[in-house]
Amino acid sequence: MNPNKTRYRTSNGPEYNRSLRSRGGLTVWMSPDILWPDSARSGAKGRPKVYTDAAIQSILTLKVLFRLALRQARGLVSSLLKLLGLDWPVPCFSTVSRRQATLTVKIPHRRQTGPLHLLVDSTGIKICGEDEWKVKKHGAEYRRSWRKVHLAIDAETLDVRAVEMTDHRQGDAAQTEGLLAQLGPDEPLGSFCGDGAYDTRSVYQAAHARGAEVIVPQRRNGKPWNDKAAFVHARNETLAAAQHLGWPLWKKWSGYHRRSLVETTMLRFKLLGERLAARAPERQAAEVHVRCAILNTFNRLGMPVTVAYA
Repeated sequence: MNPNKTRYRTSNGPEYNRSLRSRGGLTVWMSPDILWPDSARSGAKGRPKVYTDAAIQSILTLKVLFRLALRQARGLVSSLLKLLGLDWPVPCFSTVSRRQATLTVKIPHRRQTGPLHLLVDSTGIKICGEDEWKVKKHGAEYRRSWRKVHLAIDAETLDVRAVEMTDHRQGDAAQTEGLLAQLGPDEPLGSFCGDGAYDTRSVYQAAHARGAEVIVPQRRNGKPWNDKAAFVHARNETLAAAQHLGWPLWKKWSGYHRRSLVETTMLRFKLLGERLAARAPERQAAEVHVRCAILNTFNRLGMPVTVAYA
């Protein structure tokens, strides 16, 4: 054991234990306060009922959380409503599947009083993956089938604040403007932290337009930029400081080590499933957003608070 390595312990053990138990409660995801059938749009006699986005999202949340098929998720919701004493109709699986393609998923998050510090990263997730028997019997396919998920989280609350889903051919830096556009225009942005893939002019320009400090390590062959723009000067100063102090000391001085928090969020994201169940890209995007909503709900229920000790 390294004697100089800092060790941590959880200071809110009982509270965190209760939050972990709360995550398994069905009433966290289903509440009588949910506006279920949209009575304002389903008044015509003989027409099918129109369900709210909250109702469809609740069914998809239980589907993703417990890794169920749509028909099984419908049965779970139907029995849960019966246990709650609610005489609400439940949409069939075809209705849920159709609405999933156009659903606007509401991702709850907690806002901080100070500026927002974003941590950004991406990961790959399988779609239509191969089963173990098929790979063992016939070998793996040459073509890889997976999507790329780009997440931006709050460094303080660990809530997912922005998410993008692309195919595996898209780069990380190209999604920066789309991620920042999902934030409120009046929300102050303190810093933007990412790995070396975000060392591009477009990233610095987009972050500088929001008044944010960019904490990104330069690439191995990084050279100073020659433009006169303000964001170029900030990037060149970072490069000079890293070369003068050395990368380990620069990472500690700049706070770059906090980027490990977004990698932990990626791990939690994949614990909800190594692959996406949906086949169409629109439904896959909705499934990704539902996963982010689940993670933020877990954070709201309670997270561990660690303190260093000798």
